[in-house]
Amino acid sequence: MTLKDDIRRENRNRRLALTEQERSDAGARIARRGLTWANAISQGKPATFAAYVGVAAEPPTMPLLAALHEAGHKILLPVCEPERRLSWVYWTPETAFVRSKYAPIDEPVGERHGGDAVQAAAGIFLPATAVDGGGTRIGQGGGYYDRLLDGLDAGGQRPPTVAVVYDHEVLPASTIPAEPFDRPVAEALTPSRIVRLTAAE
Repeated sequence: MTLKDDIRRENRNRRLALTEQERSDAGARIARRGLTWANAISQGKPATFAAYVGVAAEPPTMPLLAALHEAGHKILLPVCEPERRLSWVYWTPETAFVRSKYAPIDEPVGERHGGDAVQAAAGIFLPATAVDGGGTRIGQGGGYYDRLLDGLDAGGQRPPTVAVVYDHEVLPASTIPAEPFDRPVAEALTPSRIVRLTAAE
């Protein structure tokens, strides 16, 4: 068991202890701050953002998706593919979902797009179970997003990234051990704030 595993397990347990009302309140606040972040990046113009649907005890993101859509932004949601790769489907409130073949999540139904769609996006909302002040992120352990960010970095153009977490999941710099496959994120989005991480400075 690594330190990352310990942090992931502890934070998952703390998430599970939240009440439905606490999760709902967090989702509403994340939506407001996430829309502010998106509008700042796009300079108030309609743009495309890659996001995801928070499941189980993850910070709720459906209110964020709805807020982005209502503001005129386009939203890309991930679909898990073999070899821990992601494809992307444009989401609207009418989009149907089906159970993933490769992960315990529901995924959007629609035309699938490759990583070039994300590379052209204005920004990316990332799932995480923790981030630290140096930009090191702990995901769910599947490696899909590390591979995505690695591919975007190799392409020479990664859109701005923000990891969506609860307030207590933003840890001091160097708390999370960075491994060779880790790709730093620039900011964290929590119910109460947007945190600039030193990896982007």
